[in-house]
Amino acid sequence: MTTTLSPAVPDTSAQALTGKRRIAFASFVDENYLPGFLVLLRSLALSNPGVCEDFIVLHDDLKPSSIARIRALHPRIVLRRVDAGHYDSYVKGDQDNYLVRKAYFILDVFRTRDYDTVITLDTDMVVLGDLGELLELREGLAAVPQFFYGQHKLNSGLLVIQREYLSDEFCAKIDQAGRTGAYELDKHDQGILNAVLDGDFVRLDTRYNFVKRRLSGDLPVPDDTAILHFTGRHKPWQGGEAGYAQAEERWREFVLGDAEFHAAYLAKGGLHHDLLVHFGTPHVRRTGDVEAARKLAAAHIAAGEYQDAVDILSGVRIPLDEAWPHEILGHALLSVSRYEEARTQLLMATAAPNRAATAYSRLAQLAWVHGDNTEALKYATAGLTVDPTHRSSRLWAQRSAAVPAQEQGAAEDQLAHVAFYMDRQGNAGDKLLPETVRLAFGADTTSRRWHSVHAHRLFDQAALERVNARRGLVIGGGGLFIPDTMPNGNSAWQWNVPDEHLGAVDVPIMVFAVGFNAFDGQSYRARRFNESLRLLVEKSSFFGLRNHGSIAKVRSLLPPELHDKVVFQPCPTTVMRRLLPGWTDPAHRADTVLLNAAYDRAGLRFGHDYAHFLGEIAKAVRVIGAHTEVRCVAHSLDDERIAFDLRREHGISLPVIPMYDFDNDAIRETYARTRLVIGMRGHAGMIPFGVGTPVISLISHPKMAYFLRDIERPEWGVSVHERDLGAVLTERALDILDHHDRTVADVHDRQEQLWKVTQDNAARIRTILGR
Repeated sequence: MTTTLSPAVPDTSAQALTGKRRIAFASFVDENYLPGFLVLLRSLALSNPGVCEDFIVLHDDLKPSSIARIRALHPRIVLRRVDAGHYDSYVKGDQDNYLVRKAYFILDVFRTRDYDTVITLDTDMVVLGDLGELLELREGLAAVPQFFYGQHKLNSGLLVIQREYLSDEFCAKIDQAGRTGAYELDKHDQGILNAVLDGDFVRLDTRYNFVKRRLSGDLPVPDDTAILHFTGRHKPWQGGEAGYAQAEERWREFVLGDAEFHAAYLAKGGLHHDLLVHFGTPHVRRTGDVEAARKLAAAHIAAGEYQDAVDILSGVRIPLDEAWPHEILGHALLSVSRYEEARTQLLMATAAPNRAATAYSRLAQLAWVHGDNTEALKYATAGLTVDPTHRSSRLWAQRSAAVPAQEQGAAEDQLAHVAFYMDRQGNAGDKLLPETVRLAFGADTTSRRWHSVHAHRLFDQAALERVNARRGLVIGGGGLFIPDTMPNGNSAWQWNVPDEHLGAVDVPIMVFAVGFNAFDGQSYRARRFNESLRLLVEKSSFFGLRNHGSIAKVRSLLPPELHDKVVFQPCPTTVMRRLLPGWTDPAHRADTVLLNAAYDRAGLRFGHDYAHFLGEIAKAVRVIGAHTEVRCVAHSLDDERIAFDLRREHGISLPVIPMYDFDNDAIRETYARTRLVIGMRGHAGMIPFGVGTPVISLISHPKMAYFLRDIERPEWGVSVHERDLGAVLTERALDILDHHDRTVADVHDRQEQLWKVTQDNAARIRTILGR
């Protein structure tokens, strides 16, 4: 018996949907220890230039000027005032002793509910090495055992606390230990925790909390020390202590003025975007440093902050012979649709052999965007002449040399179709989408009935006239509401349409199954996107989004009077069986499971958890592979990385199916003839589901969770950040394989509800089009 889908209003918080871990550092800071904390912040940035997590500053009375100095050294400071009165009943008159105050106040970290992992650092520490291992920890409460007092007790200063300890239950244990005096508070200031834990903590190597006392006699700091801790009463900023000159010299490496510190950070490699912007912006404004401006602009571009990139490079004088900054500025100007200025900058960049190929490829892109294939091919060929292996130049050469299909039908019988028309070796899901959207309007997907409009080409007056000569305009074929795949300044989403030309479309507009595809951590140029979005909704006769999560996101950007125009239209790939003429379900399926992973925007997908993800996938593949053959299916070339990494890191070899080379029929057939697909890409879930194959989604993007909520099967998804990912994935996969017929029937049932929605919308669209 079928059921009716009635999804609840979704939680659209990206973190809640993807399960991405939230990590923070934390310290207790007062005025006396402020100099040490400022050094700690500088050392953290210079020793771990690619790390920028929230930093919780616990304090009871910091001056505004002190807070300003702290904020200048970290872009993600979270201030939390500690309530000293909470501990009055067991501080016993020692409030003026910093060590005692810190011992109690740092316990407020355990009252944190906003993070999954919190790493405490004392203000008398200096970071000298990589903290990646601490950021990757997933279980327990970790610390370095006390050096002088044996392995039973943890040492002060560094704690790596996981969510199970950031709980009311654990806080109650702390309070109980404090109020009953069930500990001896000594100079190591972790008496309460030692009393509560009684030795039950994860032991870290001493290099993560290397205490100064181990260097007595002026011993050198070991090379592998990650965190040096200046325990004892004599702190380096207070004059230090005899016998520790070499240790204190390491601390003084980070006693830097702002200008010196900014320059030192910018000289590092692997810089985090937030830190680079925070330190690089004042540095460039102060010095006019062209190379620093180039780095900063490139970081802005990578984050989709194109106007910021234009502003920072426009504010410095770029010498004519500095090709790289000209190329980056050209890229930024191209991304905000200042095309003539972009052309000038890119032409200057072609003078340098090491940047010429990239500059030529962007000039080819610019010409292609304006519909000039001849000019685009000229520039792409020039790029390949400079560097025959240049992938981007080859792509633009292929695009501009492709002969468009001759239109076979009369304009009055056609619908115009704005979509992202994927290249031959492009993403398999995006390759399939335009045809599938057209199938929702009828069996003929050819140019007899359709006039193609590539979303990434400038929608100019000529394109407008061609569209207005058709019966109507369909916009659909993927997550077009995303800011960075092919950025433009006209709309700030994928269709490069100026408002004046969108407003002049005088045929019915039907937005069909578009997705809001921003990743956790991505943002739009809000004003330009919102204005374009509002005009599009106002002009549309039908505005259908492919999941309720996208609907909630888009409605939140619109005035209330437009909310009802935004309706649910499932991605047509999810009902493919019902759209394809003559489709029959396969009589036989190969005894295989297809595994897909995605690597575009990998930092946004995995955070600090990629090694964990890979290890858990290896566990699952070994067990599932003993039951059913596992193969890797690559939607794009980059997707093959999962096979390489599993072989290199875990000794597992998987055959690779290069789906990016398949035509649409082969994509559908491959997915229809397997027993299960475990996929990270949105269409590695929706396409197999659409041809009746069970799926498990590896959730690294909100859209995966949106789809599973819409079909009321959230259990068909598991976060890539799940602590027990391997076990959960194995259990669910084997259950599906052992009860395959039942699961296929459930897929068909879920699909039937999406088909009903699609049929109802199709009837509405036929009325709009008058046939």
